[in-house]
Amino acid sequence: MTDAPVVNVVDDDQLARDCVCALVKSMGIEVRSYDSAESFLEAYEPGSPGCLVTDFRMLGMSGVELQQELIDREIFLPMILITAFARTAMTVEVVQKGAVTVLEKPYAEDDLWDAIRKALSHDQEHRARVEQLSENRRRLAELTDKEREVLELVMEGRVNKQIARLLDVSIRTVENRKAALFEKTGTDSLAGLIQLTIAAAGWDDG
Repeated sequence: MTDAPVVNVVDDDQLARDCVCALVKSMGIEVRSYDSAESFLEAYEPGSPGCLVTDFRMLGMSGVELQQELIDREIFLPMILITAFARTAMTVEVVQKGAVTVLEKPYAEDDLWDAIRKALSHDQEHRARVEQLSENRRRLAELTDKEREVLELVMEGRVNKQIARLLDVSIRTVENRKAALFEKTGTDSLAGLIQLTIAAAGWDDG
């Protein structure tokens, strides 16, 4: 898997496919083309950075069906759909499902250029969020059971005195365990600790 983003172009119309590929290459971005959604799905390595440009209507699986297939496979890949038969309901549906935009043929090259840049930016931002989530979870996984007990009570809004009473420990012990929480999570305030814990979805799943 490469770290460089790739624009995947899926269209059963070779001329249309070649036009998009030429534009992407002029942007200095790697591009790969496929003549069907099925061939793309067979070749695509989940997790590879980039985006997808595809047509609504194709032989076999359509662009809309391809979008749903990626959703079903839990693959995040920003998508740009191109169509000569734009319909409001269809456009709303695919955008609600996460498509970056829908371009109607004939489209301006600048519009496609902007859409691709936006899609690649979305992909980069998503990867950063996933990486941060993974890091947050890793940090929380390093907590001892006793530190986790304190964290759970902190998340309930308990103050040190209450935590000490509930755990039958001294306030100094609570303070020490909180200090360990800050150190292990890389936070320096109660607000930061709470934000990190909330951001790490599933923090209390055990």
